[in-house]
Amino acid sequence: MEPKYSFGCSASKPNGCLLNPEGSRMIFFEECGNSPKLNVKIHTHFFYANHLGEPGGYKYSEKLSINTAWEKWHELHQKGWTEVYFHYG
Repeated sequence: MEPKYSFGCSASKPNGCLLNPEGSRMIFFEECGNSPKLNVKIHTHFFYANHLGEPGGYKYSEKLSINTAWEKWHELHQKGWTEVYFHYG
């Protein structure tokens, strides 16, 4: 089954923090500061979350193309992850 969503345009990038339904893991999405405009890369930073839904321990990071980042963002939303306000960095 093909997903029925479109990827963001060059002005739209997955940016923010998602928390899993159990409240035990978080993922931060942010644009790589040095990525060229035509080949935007997105950093994702994975954390374990504490009982307050705050980062409790670093797990790992990865760099994704913008299309792959949008795929991950939408996939996580479909699995019940919610966007939460938390400033990374």
